[in-house]
Amino acid sequence: MGVAVGGFGTMLSPWPAMAQWEVFDSANFGQNVLQAARALQQIDNQITSLANQAQMLVNQAKNLALLPLSTLTTLQSTISQTTALLAQAQNIAYSVTSVEQQYQQAYTSISSGMSDSALFSQAQTRWQNAVGGFEDALKLQAQAVGNIPSDSGAMTQLVSASQTSTGALQAAQAGNQLLALQSRQLSDVIAVLSANGRAANLQQAREAATEAESEAQYAHFSQYDAYSPTAISMFGSSGN
Repeated sequence: MGVAVGGFGTMLSPWPAMAQWEVFDSANFGQNVLQAARALQQIDNQITSLANQAQMLVNQAKNLALLPLSTLTTLQSTISQTTALLAQAQNIAYSVTSVEQQYQQAYTSISSGMSDSALFSQAQTRWQNAVGGFEDALKLQAQAVGNIPSDSGAMTQLVSASQTSTGALQAAQAGNQLLALQSRQLSDVIAVLSANGRAANLQQAREAATEAESEAQYAHFSQYDAYSPTAISMFGSSGN
């Protein structure tokens, strides 16, 4: 479309208006990228921290896990058997009161005023005590030896459990049960030594009492008058 100016026909300029270009702000873009990188780093750190906490909880669960093995029942059973044998001690029991009473009656009350039957009765009691002591010792020895196979099996299980434990608690529990097994074995040793010592002491006491009995019998015999020869007659004849 033209417009007349000064007699000349003039039209609008056919050239379009110049487009407006957006200016790129490189500094702002770099700042945004840096902030995004920092945010991603924080998220990554949080993820790592959560993973570490989760692993820590898993480790704590392992450390608190109980040992799926217990030898307590077996140990208590063998201890009960040994204790029962000790309680079955013949004649003179494993008791201070029993020792004081029966030892006084059979070993230290020997005197020359006792009758032969009383001396014999005490001697028989001492012999029975000695024989019973040796029998008790043999029983306890057999019990201790009989415990060896079960102890070996329990020890193998506990060592294996300790080596394959998943946490500190399981390892500690396996170690505690091994200590309990050793304590039970030590109890067997003490029981056997006590039984052997009891048997030996009863035999020694019997020998000492036998000497005292011999002295009492000699004193008892010496109370009678000495033998004096007398003349006797045989077949109607007399002789000196």
